[in-house]
Amino acid sequence: MFKKTKSKHAGHGHTIAYLTMEAALESDIKTYSGGLGVLAGDTLRSASDLGLPMVGITLLNDQGYFKQKIDSHGRQQEVPVHYNFKKLIKLNQIAKIKIGKDTVKIRAWKYTITGIRDQQVPVYLLDTDVPGNTPTYRALTGRLYQGKRTYRLMQEIVLGRGGVKMLQKLGYKVRKYHLNEGHAAMAPIELYEQSRTVGHTAKVAEVKSKCVFTTHTPVPAGHDRFDKPLFKELVPNFPIEKCGPVSKSSKGSNKEVNLTQLSLYFSSYVNGVAAKHGKVSSKMFPKYEIDWITNGVHAPTWTSPEFAGLYDKYVPDWRSEPASLRNTLRIPMKDIWQAHLAAKKRLADYVFKKQKTRLDQNVFTIGFARRFTGYKRANLLLHDLNRLLEIQKNSGKIQIIYGGKAHPSDDQGKELIEKIYQAKAKLKGQLEIIFLAGYEMDLAKILVPGVDLWLNTPIPPNEASGTSGMKAALNGVPHHSTLDGWWIEGHIEGTTGWSIGHEIHDHVIKEPDAEDAIDLYDKLEKKILPLYYRDRAGWQKVMQQTIALNGSFFNTHRMVQQYVQEAYY
Repeated sequence: MFKKTKSKHAGHGHTIAYLTMEAALESDIKTYSGGLGVLAGDTLRSASDLGLPMVGITLLNDQGYFKQKIDSHGRQQEVPVHYNFKKLIKLNQIAKIKIGKDTVKIRAWKYTITGIRDQQVPVYLLDTDVPGNTPTYRALTGRLYQGKRTYRLMQEIVLGRGGVKMLQKLGYKVRKYHLNEGHAAMAPIELYEQSRTVGHTAKVAEVKSKCVFTTHTPVPAGHDRFDKPLFKELVPNFPIEKCGPVSKSSKGSNKEVNLTQLSLYFSSYVNGVAAKHGKVSSKMFPKYEIDWITNGVHAPTWTSPEFAGLYDKYVPDWRSEPASLRNTLRIPMKDIWQAHLAAKKRLADYVFKKQKTRLDQNVFTIGFARRFTGYKRANLLLHDLNRLLEIQKNSGKIQIIYGGKAHPSDDQGKELIEKIYQAKAKLKGQLEIIFLAGYEMDLAKILVPGVDLWLNTPIPPNEASGTSGMKAALNGVPHHSTLDGWWIEGHIEGTTGWSIGHEIHDHVIKEPDAEDAIDLYDKLEKKILPLYYRDRAGWQKVMQQTIALNGSFFNTHRMVQQYVQEAYY
């Protein structure tokens, strides 16, 4: 644990400023879209529990991401959402930043995270809807990940420049700025322009001493790039040409500014979010030293009430020391099973309430929920419907529950949802498929603990880490996944779950869907379902081992402590 500070702003230059475009603070505060935001929220919660002097900076996004509705054909509809500000406190301080030649005013709303020992981590949500700003600027903190490239770059200027300026206005003395993805790259630019040090090299060294950077994507398209003329227009005084390769596009021209490369250039410590991802990132950016710290989840947040009560009884210090969940091996397996059945009933009740469909709690239930996009292959399980029915006939009945959103501009992701509805119609009366719309924090807390198996099917090496399987592990739900992201580290075949396919190194499988689907089906038919239906004690042992081995390690308490050791001090 870290020494609790009673100082209003954790002074003496020890504060860690965590800058993130999105943060999942609560389900009904719509400042997040998915995994990146959930990770940010979990990081801040663990910092609070551990007594780490940290402060969060994000955008207000008062119109949120979007509310998802699905019609009877599986077509996603995006409904605007305005969330309730009652849990936020509006501050009076106004910070001013430059966007191009214009001065833009920023205020902040405060949300406080209180840890298990009453330590507090404040989170400041930046807001440009301030009198005196033009309508264009007043709208900048409205919608998350919406609008044209100019709007996006302006948002990132607000996050980075505005984050630095607001913390200074509030009196914080920051030891390190943690840039959570390249969205926060404008923070080191602000620090550079404020520096009184003489000379570019000396300024860069000063900024590097204050910044650390976490990259979250191995997919080139996931790194923000902006046309150089646009960047120069909105950030006119910054000498981008001096900052090494940051102004080169993927084709080697000087027409784009890559914010990931900008963040790399200005950071003294850089990490990927899993061992595999660190290695992939090092190949993508070979001029930089890139470490890795594998992601985690906040154990008290993602453990179901049923399992939390069980841990309180048998592992009483698990909330402050999630590593103690290794002692789950001492918990009677019958108690683990009863907790699981209670979580499964809670999910079944929710499904009935929402869709009037009565799930059979005695039937093996598979869960899949994440952002719907091509490489995540949400429909891999439905690759061969006839084979799926054959497996059910030979090895035991199956129910499948899906959840997740597609980005409004991701037509391929939306098409995947429609295909699930098509499969649902084809299998009606033979195999139950449920799609739960509006997959957000509160729904995840019901869905993840309530299934028997958690499925993940990305095409390697596109999954930087993934955290949904970690949430499942805390609730004794084993994982069935391609070997990518965190699962390479958490996978012990038949002990914590099962793999799909093989770990991909440098070669590429010609038909990954067909090959992976065969392996997925084979293991369902020959290993997973027989264990569940014919060896219940063996299945319960896998559940117990999943908690003890993966739940105890893949948590943000361990992750934050690694950041402290490797990056912050």
